[in-house]
Amino acid sequence: MKKTNPLWLLTLLVMLPQFVETIYSPVLPMIQEHFSIREESAALTISLYFISFALGVAFWGIQSDRIGRKKALEYGLITYGIGALAALLATDFTLMLAARVVSAFGISVGSIIAQTILRDLYDKNSISKVFSWIGIGLSVSPVIGMVSGSVLASFSGYQGVFITLALLAVLFWILSKNKISETIQVKKQINSGTLIHLLKRMLRDPEIIRSCLLIMSFNVLLFSYYSLAPFIFKENQLSSYDFGYSSFILAIGTFIGAQLNRYLLLRSISSETLVKTGVWISFTASVFVWVFGRGMFFLIPFCFIVMAFSIAIPNILSTALIRYKNEAGSAGALLGLIYYILIGLGLISIGYIQNLGISCLLFSGIGLVSFYLLRGKK
Repeated sequence: MKKTNPLWLLTLLVMLPQFVETIYSPVLPMIQEHFSIREESAALTISLYFISFALGVAFWGIQSDRIGRKKALEYGLITYGIGALAALLATDFTLMLAARVVSAFGISVGSIIAQTILRDLYDKNSISKVFSWIGIGLSVSPVIGMVSGSVLASFSGYQGVFITLALLAVLFWILSKNKISETIQVKKQINSGTLIHLLKRMLRDPEIIRSCLLIMSFNVLLFSYYSLAPFIFKENQLSSYDFGYSSFILAIGTFIGAQLNRYLLLRSISSETLVKTGVWISFTASVFVWVFGRGMFFLIPFCFIVMAFSIAIPNILSTALIRYKNEAGSAGALLGLIYYILIGLGLISIGYIQNLGISCLLFSGIGLVSFYLLRGKK
């Protein structure tokens, strides 16, 4: 099978869902004021995004085995575009939430299909190095999203963000139509019985459970910043524009973590060791986020949390489904369903906690316990 699908486009497709979410983060206070809602309700748009995203990952992943990777990708991008346009036209908060749910369901196709294509194309020996590039994209995309969202918020309000999201749907549909080639040789007839059997098999697999809990903990740590930090900036008399540019501080951690990960992989340091390193860095940094409270110095330890994300996530994703290569699309769909539901539930909980330090301690602790509780049971 020829590797005709450009890695740059697959990387952008994996980055796109996080970009779509974080470009929205700087306008959360604007959404709150425009629709006259509480902070918890504004943060709900992010947590519901992940719940819908989880369902989308499952749906599009299964469809990729049924109708092919390419068609599933194109249909998902169309769905995302419809949701983005509906959000732009929403006249009340309920319609906004519904549009966000549709948008999240559609954009999830970028993550699951791109990862599935990569698993189709690369073997066990090379996929970790490929996913190290994906990890760089995953950690950089929120930074790009925050800066873009802040600039758009300053010049055109939250409406400018949704216009941009709709235009991105068109752009990526065109790119996918012209650049993505089908990688599945034989389309599979997936029935509910097969899926239930596969799900039961995965839920009995300690490695899958640990991977899902670790992915959840790192993502909730990362997105707790985008959910809660805008209000910390507001309390400190700083604007959405300032919040967006705080991402440059986090970009330092992103760059260091990504480069360190690639450096260590090239020197044959095991993925397990790198995940362990990320878990400990995130937990230690979370303690300091809690110590600094709601003052602006929390940005320093949060830089280390982002660094830990860049180190750990590529190694978790690249190894989680090694034993499921023959059903990569469906297994990837179910894996994503599990961990994105967990991420959504985690973000709902931090929406009610409304304290960044406590949230970081809680979820970095879950990651630490998960790593050691299931260690050695692979």
